[in-house]
Amino acid sequence: MADVSRYRDLEIEKKEQVATIRIFSPMKAIRAGHPPDLHWELGSAFSELRGDNSVRVIVLTGAEDGEFLAPPTTEAYSAERGRNTRTDPGWLWKTFTGILRTHQTMAEIEKPIVARVNGDAIGFGQSLMFASDLIVAREDARIADMHMGMAEVEPFGPPYGIVPGDGGAALVPLYMTPAKAKEYLMLAKPYTAGELARLGIINYAVPAAELDALIEDIVGRLLKRSAYALAWTKRVANRQLAHHLNLTLDAGAAYEMVNFLQIERLRGNDKTLE
Repeated sequence: MADVSRYRDLEIEKKEQVATIRIFSPMKAIRAGHPPDLHWELGSAFSELRGDNSVRVIVLTGAEDGEFLAPPTTEAYSAERGRNTRTDPGWLWKTFTGILRTHQTMAEIEKPIVARVNGDAIGFGQSLMFASDLIVAREDARIADMHMGMAEVEPFGPPYGIVPGDGGAALVPLYMTPAKAKEYLMLAKPYTAGELARLGIINYAVPAAELDALIEDIVGRLLKRSAYALAWTKRVANRQLAHHLNLTLDAGAAYEMVNFLQIERLRGNDKTLE
């Protein structure tokens, strides 16, 4: 029998030696009348799994096919409630501390994380994808960092530009050449998972109907490895990543928080945000 832990914005299913984290769309929380708490909850979820020695492999995926994780819509970003939330000290603390906890734990946890990208991975979604150890995606999934997109990555993201503070600016330069990384981040250039696989940036991109079989094969092969050797291999392989996150992640989060405050001050002065 599977053991299911339910948070508000995600759930964890533990079955045998595999834990599957299913992420709910942030729009689900917004429609229910409360801001998403996903950044904090993911940090808590990975911390929970790090301490559970019965779990050897983690699969990270979206709760609904078609969306791995995408941000609130542009309309939701522009709504009064969303604007007020982004200047609330409590929200800023939980959100950006949650981002740090999530990425630091993903990098240091002694268990491989397999991203099952079952749909669009945009914003924090693509940051989580790049933070995973192995990336398997449906070939038509859109991958983009929408922070600088000025609402170009429809229908997601803010109508203004903000620093990619949820991990994108820290992680993407590890996957792409400097010129390609800056094009991707500064112009919010979208890719399909198929394109990224052909460029060697993610492991696999397959038709949606083949996704589960490939995930099952990879997870099964990981479970055949020596448990201690696999855990320590990840720690050694991620040593430079953990160091890089310590150098860059706080700065990205801090600059994005400053952006939110600047935007609301400009809005209060009736100045153009774009």
